[in-house]
Amino acid sequence: MALRGGCRTAFSCFVHDQLPELERRGLPVAHMADAVPYCSQVWESLTEEEKTVYAEKAHKWNSKRRSQKIVKETFNVPDPVPAPLTTKVPSVTPLPDASALSWRNDQDMVADIFYFLDIYSYGKLPPHCEQRFLPCEIGCVRYSLQDGIVADFHHFIVPEVPPRGFRYHCQAAGDETHKIPMSGFHLPRSCYAVVLQELLEFAQPARGAQPRFFCRSNDRFRINWCLGRMASITGIESHWELFAIEDLIMKLYEKKYQKEPSKIWVYRKLDVCLWDFSSNTRCKWHEENDIICCALASCKKMGYCISKSFASVYGIPLTAAHLPLQDSGCHQNTNTRIVKLDAGHSQKMKPESSGCDKPLGSPRQDQEFFPSDSGSPCGVKTFPYGTSVVQGRGVIRLLRSATGLSKSFSH
Repeated sequence: MALRGGCRTAFSCFVHDQLPELERRGLPVAHMADAVPYCSQVWESLTEEEKTVYAEKAHKWNSKRRSQKIVKETFNVPDPVPAPLTTKVPSVTPLPDASALSWRNDQDMVADIFYFLDIYSYGKLPPHCEQRFLPCEIGCVRYSLQDGIVADFHHFIVPEVPPRGFRYHCQAAGDETHKIPMSGFHLPRSCYAVVLQELLEFAQPARGAQPRFFCRSNDRFRINWCLGRMASITGIESHWELFAIEDLIMKLYEKKYQKEPSKIWVYRKLDVCLWDFSSNTRCKWHEENDIICCALASCKKMGYCISKSFASVYGIPLTAAHLPLQDSGCHQNTNTRIVKLDAGHSQKMKPESSGCDKPLGSPRQDQEFFPSDSGSPCGVKTFPYGTSVVQGRGVIRLLRSATGLSKSFSH
């Protein structure tokens, strides 16, 4: 299985070495292309050192092939003229560093607008595939430390056709996370052109500056690749900046305390599962199906993390735009007990107490989103500061009802 131009990759050398074993197992691998589905997952599990061995094999094979080609052309052409290599190596643009962010004072910093972005995909395909990812869901929120989350953007995306032999791999990867089916999905999906155009309109800051997006560092390559893929297919040109949310949290910490925080502390803040089942966090479909992995929820939880960590430090009063206050409760109470949820799972629960469950602000219950008068594109919701949508489903309602039931029995 060689690439265009007769060149081999590390993965193709790996597949070539695996052919005898696959044939011994009786698998239908008459050609190298037939062996790719059986080798892709094994290739992903290899360490970088093991992959380097196959990369060296590919380099030696390509060098030998190139020298043979030059010798052949020398004998066939009476007056050979050296020509540059036709293989064009794509240039890789380094992602920006959030250390370049700066503010004149605390007021400018708390009023600055950030856009938290996440794009979900049907798994990750091997490096030799042109389609490394198949975007299927996108979420983005507009956030400031002063006002919290003031607008959100969400779309399900029309997925591309997966490469031949990888459909099961893509759907299985989706079933392990977001669970969005590749076909038969009853909700409307948007094409690349609509998604990218409306995202750029949603995240267009003032004064004509370029959009600044923030995401988890581990997701940075995937999101940047998906944005570039949508731009190359649709022809919509835009220059966005994609930063790591971890770097932003470290900048906020350094500005206040004049020292660098522990990276472990930053990762732990972002990895908390405190808001996984909070109301008004996931999109409607993931909320109704009780699925934790949601692109919109991922973006909102970045805002929740920053609000919980820095709002009080910078003197910002918490509202329902900063945190899902109705579900937060009082976490200072150390009295806990175990509530049996089913045969194999249990969860700690804090007992109710007067004033402990009282929200820090006073958002109204069951308040709907206000329609935007600014002509926001489809998929974008804007709402006044301090408003909240409360659905009260899932584990939170169960735990509260269990607390009331145990009190009634004690009396």
